[in-house]
Amino acid sequence: MALSCDDVSAAARRLEGVAHRTPVLTSAALDEMAGASVFLKAENLQRAGAFKFRGAYNRLWALRPEARAAGVVAASSGNHAQAVALAARLLGMRAVILMPADAPASKRAATEGHGAQVLTYDRYRDDRDERIRALAAERGATVIPAYDDPLVMAGAGTTALELFDQVGHLDVLAVCAGGGGLLSGCATVAAARSRRVRVVGVQPEAAPNLASAFRTGRPAPVSVGRTIADGQQLAAPGRLTWPVISALVDDVVCVSDEEIVAAMRVLFERVKTVAEPSGASALAAVLAGRIGAPAGARVGVTLSGGNIDTARFSSLMTSGATP
Repeated sequence: MALSCDDVSAAARRLEGVAHRTPVLTSAALDEMAGASVFLKAENLQRAGAFKFRGAYNRLWALRPEARAAGVVAASSGNHAQAVALAARLLGMRAVILMPADAPASKRAATEGHGAQVLTYDRYRDDRDERIRALAAERGATVIPAYDDPLVMAGAGTTALELFDQVGHLDVLAVCAGGGGLLSGCATVAAARSRRVRVVGVQPEAAPNLASAFRTGRPAPVSVGRTIADGQQLAAPGRLTWPVISALVDDVVCVSDEEIVAAMRVLFERVKTVAEPSGASALAAVLAGRIGAPAGARVGVTLSGGNIDTARFSSLMTSGATP
């Protein structure tokens, strides 16, 4: 496999003093709702607002001097864009981010605010992968994948490494999953800490790429529908993340948009924190009773991100789930 716990530990050393050691949030009211002791790893409070900073910084740190001088490129309209932009600024590199032209203005502004140059493409007419390859070749820059890279996966895994150090033993670890970078990294750490930990990935019903792979035994593209959890809206798992997930993850379950909104509301009203829809999906599965946790279990949950603007958050809280 592409990843070991030693790789995650090495990433943790690189991130020390750079990434936030995010807090673990608890709530007696939440424990009562879940019928378990729930420990929320608050990556919504990470730099750039999501766990993505961990993997982006670890990947950029490892570049050779000549590659650093040439800069990096990435394709993203969300958390990966902001993470790469911030990591590049901290390491003194140029970053170019390819975003769809219809990406929210707030996301473009946040990415540019970290010092990156943003170029746009038409998501309905242009081939994004072809555009990013051409851009990298033109500039001699390094492409930074959002999840399918060993260093990105290792950086993401430091989320679980910290969580286990902070709370000790867990019976279940529920992890938000899209392409599988965070899930593969966290599962690697959980396996090294204790094989008794049940690791469960969580995806939106509209984008069940890993859940489908678990049912069929092989990864294959799935049809992706509309969902409020746009950070998890991926058709297929990563080529490198899937072997780790298939070997170390116990299950992948899906949640509805309505369940995600309910989890976001609980986080806001009872835990006093804000998560974006993708960041709340793992908690949604816990509250819906889908993770296979016995009564009274110790359950770790990733809150993977908190990048949502005020208007969108208000709309979801008042009007419900509308992609």
